[in-house]
Amino acid sequence: MGNKVIITIAPTGNVPTKEMNPHLPVTPQEIADQIYECWKEGASVAHIHARDKEGKPTSDVNVYREILERLAEKKDCDIITQLSTGGRAGNSYLERGQMICLKPEMASLATGSSNFPTKANLNDPETIAYLAGQMRAYGVKPEIEVFDTAMLANAMQLVKQGVIDWPLQINLVLGVPGSQPASFQQLFFLYQNLPQGATWTVSAIGKDHVPLSTMALALGGNVRVGLEDNIYYSKGVLATNVSLVRRIKNIALAMGKEIATPEEARQILGLEILHK
Repeated sequence: MGNKVIITIAPTGNVPTKEMNPHLPVTPQEIADQIYECWKEGASVAHIHARDKEGKPTSDVNVYREILERLAEKKDCDIITQLSTGGRAGNSYLERGQMICLKPEMASLATGSSNFPTKANLNDPETIAYLAGQMRAYGVKPEIEVFDTAMLANAMQLVKQGVIDWPLQINLVLGVPGSQPASFQQLFFLYQNLPQGATWTVSAIGKDHVPLSTMALALGGNVRVGLEDNIYYSKGVLATNVSLVRRIKNIALAMGKEIATPEEARQILGLEILHK
C-alpha cells in the first residue's frame, strides 16, 4: 500500500456560495450527486459539510442524515464518509457533534484553537474531549485537523491522555487566513514533526494548492481537493469538484503513484473493510 494515494473530496465547506461558484453543491441531493461523480473519478473519502434550506452552514443531524441517505441510494458507491464537526456551523459542542450518532466511518476533529479570517476557530479542551468521546462511542475514526502547529503536538498529548486513539489520521490544513501559511517551509516543518506511523493528508487553500499538493505526494502523503478549499481551477477559471479530483489524480499517476480505492483506503486508515 506504500505507493497508494488517498484522494479526499471536500465538495462544499462552510464558506463558498453559489454566487462565488455556481458549481457548488448545497442541497443534500447536489452534494450526494457530486460526491458520486468524484468517486467515479477516483476519490475514496468524502469530507462532508451540510447547508440548510437557505444555503447557510448547519450542523443539523437531519440534513446530514439526508445527505447520507441520498448517497446510499447510489448502490455501487463505497466511498468513505467523513462528516465535519467544524466550529463555523454550530456554536456549542452539542450542536457540532450531533451528527456523529449517524455513525459515519470518520469525522473531523480539530485539536486546538486558531483564527479564521473574521472569527476564532474555538476548540477548547472540553469541546475536544466531548467530540472525541462521541466518536469513540459510535465507532467513528477522527481525522485530526491541524490548522496550526500546536495542534499536532496537542493531538499526541491527547493520545497519551487516552482522549483519542492511535493510530492517527492527520489532515494538515494550509492557507486559511489567520492560521498557518500555505508554504513549502510550513508543510515540510509539519512533515518533519508528524508522529511516526500516522497517516496524513494535505489540504492546501488558495493559489499554492497545486504545488503544495504535489509536494505532499512526493513526501508520501495524501491529498484533499474540492470547492471547499479552492473555487478556482486556475486564475480566472472556476473549478468543479470533478475537475479538481481529476487533476490531482493525473498528477499522482504522472508521479508513478497509484490511486487507492475506498477499500484500499480503509486498509490504510485502519477502518473496517466493507463486505459486499
